[in-house]
Amino acid sequence: MTIGSTELLALAPLLVTVATAVTVMLSIAWRRNHFLNATLTVVGLNVALLTTLFTRNALPLELQLTALLQHDGLAVFGTAAVLVSTLGCATLAHAYLEGLQDNRDEMYLLLLIAASGAIVLVGANHMATLLIGLELMSLPLYGMIGYIYRDRRSLEAAIKYLVLSAAASTFLLFGMALVYAETGSLAFAALAQPLQAGAPLLLTGLTLMLAGIAFKLSLAPFHLWTPDVYHGAPAPVGAFLATVGKIAVVLLLMRWWQELRLGSSPLFTALLAALAVLSILTGNLLALFQGNVKRLLGYSSIAHFGYLLIAIVAGNTIGDDALGVYLLTYMAASLGAFGVLTLLSSPYRGDDAQGLADLRGLFWQHPYLAAVMTVAVLSLAGIPLTAGFIAKFYVVAAGVAAHLWWLVAVLVLGSAIGIYFYLRVMVTMFLAVPGRRRLDAERNWGERSGGLMTVLLSLFTLAVGLYPQPLLDLLR
Repeated sequence: MTIGSTELLALAPLLVTVATAVTVMLSIAWRRNHFLNATLTVVGLNVALLTTLFTRNALPLELQLTALLQHDGLAVFGTAAVLVSTLGCATLAHAYLEGLQDNRDEMYLLLLIAASGAIVLVGANHMATLLIGLELMSLPLYGMIGYIYRDRRSLEAAIKYLVLSAAASTFLLFGMALVYAETGSLAFAALAQPLQAGAPLLLTGLTLMLAGIAFKLSLAPFHLWTPDVYHGAPAPVGAFLATVGKIAVVLLLMRWWQELRLGSSPLFTALLAALAVLSILTGNLLALFQGNVKRLLGYSSIAHFGYLLIAIVAGNTIGDDALGVYLLTYMAASLGAFGVLTLLSSPYRGDDAQGLADLRGLFWQHPYLAAVMTVAVLSLAGIPLTAGFIAKFYVVAAGVAAHLWWLVAVLVLGSAIGIYFYLRVMVTMFLAVPGRRRLDAERNWGERSGGLMTVLLSLFTLAVGLYPQPLLDLLR
């Protein structure tokens, strides 16, 4: 297939991101300068984001770039979401690593490489690009999770993620082998017809691949790595795991569902519905007993992607809208929550701020940070007047339209359980600490780019909760 100017323009966001990674690598080799390399990263990501918006208006939305990549609405949305999330994580990483005297610059290089893999993943329409994108996104995460190597928990989390991620990759590879043995093709579009015929090797292979994808999304019962990795990873890396790592994989699953027409298969409909129920109940129930905010956010992410599976199983237009709205609102709330933990943490002060005891009385010391965290947890809980409520409302509407009454009932039950532990975090911040004088926030936190970003995310969450129509029009 010949690649012309149209295809190159559609590939521009990926090419710009890769070029930024190469530029940062050369900059690190030439001279170590934390501010310079962070600035190059942010500028490159912004250029890639602007290029994405340009390609959305300049090119048709159904464009086959190569035999391996697709340019369509799902790919454009996924690329934009990945770039925005990576921008947020890079901003938080700059604030987090500011006081670190060890090598700081490689963090931005790893971020850019992982973002490149995520962009490949959201446009993949072939098993080869699925594997390349997934591994290109996962391999830098091993280094990012263990980046604060003096912290035993950080290294332990990296090793756990490495071992378990390798196990998930074996499921994917063995599943691909079975799919190829049955069909002789690895293109997504070529699998729809054999799947309808019920080819046994194809069904087995896709089931194994679904298990590998469920691991990457930390869906129950493939979730055991999540709390430990969230706990040990540096706060900005936890934000990357919760946003970029999950957004790319769930959009890949959505493409699978559409191109392979998995919704017409009773087996895969039942499997995805079972994963949704297990994830919602497991995530919410285990989060009830957590006194560590990072682990709590890890368990709650299990539940949130269980909610998202309902929108995918519904397989209707409302479900497609719900997927986009939910991913953006979850991204904003997660970046806000991890942003607050990042601004309260430093790799030189031992463990990150992550326990409920660390947040006790936050309102009386840092009222603006407490306000940002309050908005984030209210949105994650789905409280009205926040973006999280609009997102859950759309998921419920998609489930009702598809007559998935029992899945909707599980969603409502899980949300009711979730309100308890989210409000527990919020209430802790407003408790006075005995013997501690009430102080205002430090004057310099809001001047940092990370502080400004968390405030903007809170404003976005409130704006969407109050008036969601502009966001819905944009997504459509």
